[in-house]
Amino acid sequence: MVAQVHSIVTPLGAQVRAGDTVVLLESMKMEIPVNSDIDGRVIDLSVSPGDVIHEGDLIAVISAALHDGGA
Repeated sequence: MVAQVHSIVTPLGAQVRAGDTVVLLESMKMEIPVNSDIDGRVIDLSVSPGDVIHEGDLIAVISAALHDGGA
């Protein structure tokens, strides 16, 4: 699949929850959300709006949230 980055929804450094949209892609006139699989913080965005990406390209890096297990 080839897609164009439509917009960055979650900025660098922001915290995300599993299921939050990080980036919106556009392909064949459809918007495709790219969602986080984990709770964490966006520590790298490898794309910018307008970039053309291919299946398997790195879009973002999310560092997993650490839970201390405290009350």
